[in-house]
Amino acid sequence: MIDFRYHVVSLISVFLALAVGIALGAGPLKETIGDTLTGQVESLRNEKDALRADLDASASDLADTRSYVDAAGPQLLAGSLTDRRVVVVLLGTVADAESTAVDDRLTQAGATITGHATLTDAWADPDQRSFRQALIGNLLQFLAPAPEQGADLETQLATALVQGLVGADPASPDKLTQDASYLLEILSTGDNPLVTFADPITTAADAVVVVAATPAKEASNASPTTAPTEADLEPQLAVLSAAQKYSEGAVLADGPRGAGALTDTILGDDALAGTLTTVSDSADVTAQVNVPLALAGRIAGTNGHYGFGSDETVVPDAVTLPPVDRTPVAPTNPDDSKSDG
Repeated sequence: MIDFRYHVVSLISVFLALAVGIALGAGPLKETIGDTLTGQVESLRNEKDALRADLDASASDLADTRSYVDAAGPQLLAGSLTDRRVVVVLLGTVADAESTAVDDRLTQAGATITGHATLTDAWADPDQRSFRQALIGNLLQFLAPAPEQGADLETQLATALVQGLVGADPASPDKLTQDASYLLEILSTGDNPLVTFADPITTAADAVVVVAATPAKEASNASPTTAPTEADLEPQLAVLSAAQKYSEGAVLADGPRGAGALTDTILGDDALAGTLTTVSDSADVTAQVNVPLALAGRIAGTNGHYGFGSDETVVPDAVTLPPVDRTPVAPTNPDDSKSDG
């Protein structure tokens, strides 16, 4: 049984060890310990300085690479979209710098931008669904071709938007058809417009660039938001699918890869991945240069996914598109096919 003497001996041992440690640390081991600690601190300081120098060098190299791509962009893009008319559809709020950069690259490729359409919150707001459902009745009469039987609400709305943006009048190819103008008017008017336009759109587009909304930055003390599911992204995916179906070609200029990104959702679905073209990380200059190249490829019939992530190609293959033919076509008269008699 442990008695009081055992406790006394234990306490004395502890204090003796402490005293010996103090004596040695202040005496014969003082210099050794001090030198060791000083050496470790100096080593850590040198390692930190070396890592900082490496990081600065890498940042400088990256900046040089981006400057090179930026300067080479006009030469890389020249003639790739000559005389093509492109409309830009923004899937919500997009940073001005990013939107302007995409516009500049399309222009360098020889394209003419017919306008900018921005989806409002009402486009996908669950609380506005009944309003969107009621709006479809006004839109369907102007759709040609109409969506397939049983098409969902998102597909019907996306069809109306894209047909409004690309509906060229055959007799006057520089103008929208009357039905296309009606579609855009219905979608953009009222107390809760589904779409806004930077300027009135009067010329039909040949192709479409769809730009994903810029992700909102979370406050440092905010709880992480849940990544959107494929169901949440369905309204945006429907727009991209309709853009590809009803135009000569469409490309998604997406944000960074990751959970909830449109590109990852598309690549995770074989049917979507096989028909929709994507360019990821469009805030970066390399992606901005890729957008017109990818669009030219899609018009030529090549589908791809471009970027530096998994299942992506770094740069699209170069293609040469045929000249654009905008020869007016006189409307046919149904009575001409009837025989006299």
